[in-house]
Amino acid sequence: MEIPETTTITTAQKHDYSLWAMPPEEVASRAKKLIESLGSEFGGPQFEPHVTVVGAIALTEHDALDKFRSACEGLKAYTATVDRVATRTGGGVLVLLHPTSEVMETSEHCSGHFGHKHPNPYMPHLSVFYGELTDDEKKRAEEKVKKLDDSINGLTFKISCLQLWKTDTQDKTLKSWEKIAECSLSSN
Repeated sequence: MEIPETTTITTAQKHDYSLWAMPPEEVASRAKKLIESLGSEFGGPQFEPHVTVVGAIALTEHDALDKFRSACEGLKAYTATVDRVATRTGGGVLVLLHPTSEVMETSEHCSGHFGHKHPNPYMPHLSVFYGELTDDEKKRAEEKVKKLDDSINGLTFKISCLQLWKTDTQDKTLKSWEKIAECSLSSN
């Protein structure tokens, strides 16, 4: 587990931190192509492909790292399967994952360690576009995803890496987003 020592942290200022499950390289590269293409066409930011396990929560870096360490203890790698591509109300394009017990229990386990309560039921997904879209643009974006990667529905992959990210939710460019720590999950 690559987690910086807390002795180097000198600030108690709170920032938003998120816990992400990282897809394997072959899936990440497919998602990155979608992110780049949709961002280019519809004016969205570039970002690392990820499955949000725990959404942005305000913590000090010290607390975020402690909670990340405890959440990772005992977690095993798990399988995720793509359900379908969808758009979010107001904008955004998502690759929805089947809410299997492994996927849901991982989020519930980690959310418990972070003291995070989901405002809505957890919807496991891998975003491929952040931004506002009209209804017409949403249709075009979904069609573009199908055209660029027509075999994404039903894709199954192993998640064996979690990362802690500092994610300023006010930064719409996402350029300030920063990976803080990483944990490799052991195989089942």
